Amino acid sequence: MKFANLTVAAPSRQQTATGRGLTGNKEARLELIDYQIDGVDITAYQCDCSPAQIIRHCMLTICATSKPDLLISGINYGENLGINVTSSGTVGAALEAASFGIPAIAISKQTEIESHHKYTKQDWNATEHFLEYFSKILLERKMPPDVDILKIDVPQDATASTPWKMTNLSNLIYYSKVLEKSSEQSRICDAKTVINVDRDALDPNSDVYALSVDKCVSVTPLSVDLTSRVNFSDLQKKYLS
Repeated sequence: MKFANLTVAAPSRQQTATGRGLTGNKEARLELIDYQIDGVDITAYQCDCSPAQIIRHCMLTICATSKPDLLISGINYGENLGINVTSSGTVGAALEAASFGIPAIAISKQTEIESHHKYTKQDWNATEHFLEYFSKILLERKMPPDVDILKIDVPQDATASTPWKMTNLSNLIYYSKVLEKSSEQSRICDAKTVINVDRDALDPNSDVYALSVDKCVSVTPLSVDLTSRVNFSDLQKKYLS
């Protein structure tokens, strides 16, 4: 990065939909690899484990005495929206970093579903623009309490001038699985991933609406605190007594 010292740590293999799972080869170690960006040598490691696991392992090893100022997870192939985000390895790595008190960004670019498991050629310029913009903000300013992660989703055809919008997490499913011929003999791999969003049911302030309808960049503040924001007294009095 032009304005920071960068260390890269990534899983050795594709880890789509691993969420915050701490999975992988228990015998694996961080392996230093030869890595350059635009001819510049970058300190980079790989490890045969999930995104969240490699973050935890880095915090116990190479970052044990000095925490990073910012964790960037992504850029991910494929948008991470709505209540599907807890299955996202990109968001999972950011959550793991946030649990160590590290400000985090989970950033994704909208792509075709086929690109989720097979890397394809993409124009990353707009996504890189927004990543740099929000990275500088998080390095310069401390977020308010209860904002641990900025989840950023960039439309497929975005440019640097595409507007961005603060959003909430949609309470609808964005990615669904469908089985053409369902039976107890159906294999997990027989289910196909589809995007099937009821636009009429969407909250206009949600991340799904911002990307799907407004075609703008969605910026969603997330918290590691999953506690419901309901009034506890009202909940106990009306429902639990």
